[in-house]
Amino acid sequence: MTTEFLSLLCLGLCLGYEENKENEKLSKPSLHAWPSSVAEAEGNVTLKCRAHSQNVTFTLRKVNDSAYQREHSSAGNEAEFPLTDLKPEDAGRYFCAYRTAVSHEWSESSEHLQLVVTDKHDELEAPSMKTDTRAIFVSIFSCISILLLFLVVIVIYRCSQNGSSPEESTKRTSHSKLPEREAADADLFKMERVYLSTADPQGVTYAELSTNALSEAAADTTLEPPGSHEYVVLKL
Repeated sequence: MTTEFLSLLCLGLCLGYEENKENEKLSKPSLHAWPSSVAEAEGNVTLKCRAHSQNVTFTLRKVNDSAYQREHSSAGNEAEFPLTDLKPEDAGRYFCAYRTAVSHEWSESSEHLQLVVTDKHDELEAPSMKTDTRAIFVSIFSCISILLLFLVVIVIYRCSQNGSSPEESTKRTSHSKLPEREAADADLFKMERVYLSTADPQGVTYAELSTNALSEAAADTTLEPPGSHEYVVLKL
């Protein structure tokens, strides 16, 4: 009697444990690509789905393609789905799920994996496009630099022209008038010598001649009075 009771108890516990396992929510698996999620056309890539349980059945599916479905049973906790001779239509988003031997529903789907299939022709054109873009950028930068340098030179030149002081302008004006003043002094000195040389050598006073010369020199506004070193010769 006791043995039969224990057997029934054990059977009930086992059935309850299996029922709990069936109702247990399976954790989300992980999906990654090897060697990379970016592959060349006509190349190969392997998608690996990994679960947290062993002895499970995996399924691989594709987003926006309900007809695509692959299953693989594994005694371990990982399954591999090889993709060979890739074509552009193989690119897209993939995800996987799994279920155990006692579960009737699939686990939560893994994160989506984006598979990119590149064309060899595009890869050859990519470096040339980068080179062209870099050359255009360098050309534009050089033109802008030359334009800025030209503007800076113009600004510096105008500042140097407008920055001269009034004293410097006065000095330049006075220096330009010096030759005229010297020429006027020389003409005045020559006129006095002419008058003196043509005068009567007998004891005549030449004050009138000198006075007339000074009056004519004063009448010309451009002439300045003779310097302190010029004297009128009077003979008494």
